[in-house]
Amino acid sequence: MGKVVGWAMVAAVVLAVSAVQAEPWPSRLIKVTIPFGAGSAADVVPRVVFDRLAAELGQAIVVENRPGAGGTIGTAAVAKAEADGYNVLAQSSALSISPAIYPKLPFDITKDLASALMIGVSANVMIVPVSRPWKTVQDFIADARARPGSIVFGSAGVGSATHISAEKFRLAAGIETTHVPYRGGAEVVADILGGRIDFYFCPLATALPLIREGRVHALVISTPKRSADLPDVPTPAEAGLKNAESVFWLGVFMPAKTPRDVVERFHDAGIKLLAEPSMQESLTKLGVEPFPMTPAEMDAFVAHEIADNLELIKAAGIKP
Repeated sequence: MGKVVGWAMVAAVVLAVSAVQAEPWPSRLIKVTIPFGAGSAADVVPRVVFDRLAAELGQAIVVENRPGAGGTIGTAAVAKAEADGYNVLAQSSALSISPAIYPKLPFDITKDLASALMIGVSANVMIVPVSRPWKTVQDFIADARARPGSIVFGSAGVGSATHISAEKFRLAAGIETTHVPYRGGAEVVADILGGRIDFYFCPLATALPLIREGRVHALVISTPKRSADLPDVPTPAEAGLKNAESVFWLGVFMPAKTPRDVVERFHDAGIKLLAEPSMQESLTKLGVEPFPMTPAEMDAFVAHEIADNLELIKAAGIKP
């Protein structure tokens, strides 16, 4: 009798597990972690996408900010979360920088995370207070060379995309500057507007309204080509700088062991949404261009970015 009951219990468990496994995805709320502060470009842009992706997937999506340590705290939480398709990470270029800044990360990007969707790419633009005398990037470089170490720049944290853009520019220009890392981009902007620091490579989405309102001056864009939103702002190459370009990207990841069919379903829904003219218009207003990739292509792209940033961090002598 005991054996009969025992086998019956086993059978019940197997059936229950099978039922769960057969449950179509998504069948409940999806949780997205953004490992940066509210109001940053890495927060605003993904939220615009997820607001509409929820309808495409037919399930509610809740977004939670979990900032700290250059985005590694929130990233670690998702990397170690249950790989069931309901734990999602919205990250940025900072992800490919973190291994060089934090050598003892509690996760391995290429082993613990699976690329799910590339939202798009944007530029960082060098902004300076209107109180400063620089009208062109050449004016700025000449002044910086004349006063080594006296010019101060801010970033959204050590190893952030805003920091990397500034370091690439600094190395290419051959200037010495002083870096002040902040907890988030909003604080840097506040100090730029207050004239307390000299420059910031600000995400385009955040910088555009400030530039258009005449509250800051834009000196150079970080990307290889000019932005349609800022047609008069030169690229690094146009300013005579080599190897100074940097691209700010935004993407979505899941824990590595998430079923591939779930990753593909998420990716397909995201690609369909990003192809819609209205979605593209919304992203364009935020200074973001579509940059479609398959999950495999995105994995390779991120791995390449990691290798490049390891070299840059070493050359710039950046430490956490």
